[in-house]
Amino acid sequence: MASSLFLLLLLFPLTTTSTPSHQTLISTPLQDYPTLTPLLEQTLTHTSDPSSLHLPISHHDSLHFTSNLTSSSLLILRLNRDTSRVSSLHSLLGLPRHTNRSFVSPIVSGLSYGSGEYFTRIGIGTPPTQSLFVLDTGSDVVWVQCAPCRQCYNQTGRIFNPRKSRSYRSVPCTAPLCHRLDLPGCDKRRQKCLYEVSYGDGSVTTGELSTETLTFSGGARIGRVVVGCGHDNEGLFVAAAGLVGLGRGSLSFPSQLAHRYGRQFSYCLVDRTSSGAPPKPSSIVFGSGSVSAGIAFTPMVRNPKLATFYYVQLIGISIGGTPVSGFAESDLRLNRKTGRGGVIVDSGTSVTRLAHGVYVAVRDAFRAGTAGLKRTAGGFSLFDTCYDLSAHSEVKVPTLAMHFAGGAVVALPPENYLIPVDTQGTFCFAFAGTDSGVSIIGNIQQQGFRVVFDADRERIGFVPRGC
Repeated sequence: MASSLFLLLLLFPLTTTSTPSHQTLISTPLQDYPTLTPLLEQTLTHTSDPSSLHLPISHHDSLHFTSNLTSSSLLILRLNRDTSRVSSLHSLLGLPRHTNRSFVSPIVSGLSYGSGEYFTRIGIGTPPTQSLFVLDTGSDVVWVQCAPCRQCYNQTGRIFNPRKSRSYRSVPCTAPLCHRLDLPGCDKRRQKCLYEVSYGDGSVTTGELSTETLTFSGGARIGRVVVGCGHDNEGLFVAAAGLVGLGRGSLSFPSQLAHRYGRQFSYCLVDRTSSGAPPKPSSIVFGSGSVSAGIAFTPMVRNPKLATFYYVQLIGISIGGTPVSGFAESDLRLNRKTGRGGVIVDSGTSVTRLAHGVYVAVRDAFRAGTAGLKRTAGGFSLFDTCYDLSAHSEVKVPTLAMHFAGGAVVALPPENYLIPVDTQGTFCFAFAGTDSGVSIIGNIQQQGFRVVFDADRERIGFVPRGC
């Protein structure tokens, strides 16, 4: 699953630094996005470290999408798509729909496509076809649209043609790789393994399972990566050529690279509203280079019912330096017997969802701390708490921090929880409630952090100013 959302975030041990009660928000309205160099045309830089693969990250606007939509309209599309994304995760969960080597890849935000996802540029095949892939911690399969297309959506760049790749290999029906799929199929006439991945929002990709070579910036190449070659892809996919599954399953990209790089990766997502050109750089890093000293980690939590997702134990939230009351810690805890509840860190969801009772308590505490600001009469899309800040160039807002098991505290900058939604100065509290029970930490709240997924040691870390 953009130079769109990078914010100053503070990370500190729970036992050492007290959280200040207020901080300053620079209340710049939502800006219409500039025309930038398309990511597929950018010259990518890389480090000289032979043990690393580097691909720079750009804002999604660098995809050079031509659109007559306003920035506010694009945000509405993004939030609508986000609702479908959350529905998809709930469907997967069976919930109601309410080494010393590493490599780096660039990331861009999907905002200017009306998408809340982030993209990376990868070359697929030999010779490589440069393509944009959604980065998605909520799924496992790596797939790309392939010619000939029976049903394909519009994408940026050329559709990959496996017949023109010297490194493309179909996976036979009898191969162990085929049986690692959740729903393996077989073309009995050609004896080729078939895959199908369905998402809860109704999107689906089907085709044949293959192995292929992926090329990263600086010319680094990884061979025999298991990739779904999708000839029938439909639904809410936007702009990208395919998807890189970053989940915990056996066919996910990190799992496939574990023998070479370990099961470690980190990313930093770019500021959704940054309008400068060139956009802020950032990256996704695989291998030991993704983990550095001094990171405050929280333990991963395993869901025995579903291995894909990255669960953490969120034990509390503070507003204005005061812990929010009115809910129990168990409201945020995973029920290991049923597989329900808990908190997921997800790259593909934009807006953080909190279990309904938790959200109401947090929202009400934030409203109380912003009593001096002018509330709007209504909400905006899925946001129910908005403010008219058109008369201000900056305002004081209460701090917001998330407290995790193990002592990690993630203190969000104001731009990560009070965001502009139009060009007139309307700002909204960027959290939402969910009746499903499972909470999701979305990419708006992650932006500006380097988020470290260290599956080898079963932990997740947050590094402030990590981009």
